[in-house]
Amino acid sequence: MREELQKIKEKALQALEEVEDEEALEAWQVSHMGRNSPLMNVFKTLGDLPEEERPLVGRQANEVKGALQKALEKKEKVLHQTQIRLSLQEERIDVTLPGRPKISGNLHPTTRTLREIYRIFGDMGFQIYRSREVETDEMNFQMLNFPPHHPAREMQDTFFVDGERDRGENPLLLRTHTSPGQIHAMWEYSSTNPADPPPLRIIVPGMCYRYEQISARSEIQFNQVEGLAVGKEITFGDLKGTLSDFARRLFGQGVGTRFRADHFPFTEPSAEMDIECFLCEGEGCTVCKGTGWLEILGCGMVHPTVLENGGYDPERYTGFAFGMGPERITMLRHRIEDIRYFWANDLRFLEQF
Repeated sequence: MREELQKIKEKALQALEEVEDEEALEAWQVSHMGRNSPLMNVFKTLGDLPEEERPLVGRQANEVKGALQKALEKKEKVLHQTQIRLSLQEERIDVTLPGRPKISGNLHPTTRTLREIYRIFGDMGFQIYRSREVETDEMNFQMLNFPPHHPAREMQDTFFVDGERDRGENPLLLRTHTSPGQIHAMWEYSSTNPADPPPLRIIVPGMCYRYEQISARSEIQFNQVEGLAVGKEITFGDLKGTLSDFARRLFGQGVGTRFRADHFPFTEPSAEMDIECFLCEGEGCTVCKGTGWLEILGCGMVHPTVLENGGYDPERYTGFAFGMGPERITMLRHRIEDIRYFWANDLRFLEQF
């Protein structure tokens, strides 16, 4: 039996030398150290040996098993190192090749326009004022000279908050314009000194919502920038000068401007402001529909009722207000033909800016 154990050992070690990969090593382990291997069969037959031979054969069998186990571990390390060397040779990186650039996000085109608007009006002394997106009917309409059932409300189809119509004529809604910010700001400023409120000069940017049919020219959500200046002896000339200077800073010093009469319930008189088409330089093209002019905002002198609702005496104070759409301005500057591109999250569109 002892000679047989020596042969088992030599045969196993010889077979181990021929192993060249991990799969073959696993097969070797099953054949020479597994449950049905010759070595394990020796352990099974120890009970059949004479009593005096059992300790000697058992000791030698354990020594053979230990030797094979050490040889197995050594072979595993050799194969592992070989595999690493092959991987380094086959998968090596050519450091002379140019690296792949990291793709970074950019500012949304509307955000770019908004920041430029903030910068321009900031240079003029306007402060940014934030107001909430969920308003009451009173703040969104009534305080701005839109009494209940006023026909002008039909111009701004409204999202009402579900379950809030039981508030009568003052339900909660998503603001249809940033103009409620005018009332919030005037209340805040006039509360500091009700007898003699300080002047204010602010812009109110934010998202607005209207229940409209989505098309290339209209969306149910859009950004708006409201402007408001209130003080003593403010005139329509101040309004024209401020907005004309804004247009020159945004579109170029040579751009022409014009004001056309219009009507808004919260301003009187009211106007629309156009700029000279910067694509055809006033000669007429498809973008300006042959007129040579592009509409960019609405404006006017703050209605006395709105001033009074905000805590300013219309006999002593005047003011002007304006509202513009950053998406529309961005569409004009970059000849974008569909407002839906701004909300589609299409990288083919966004990566152009």
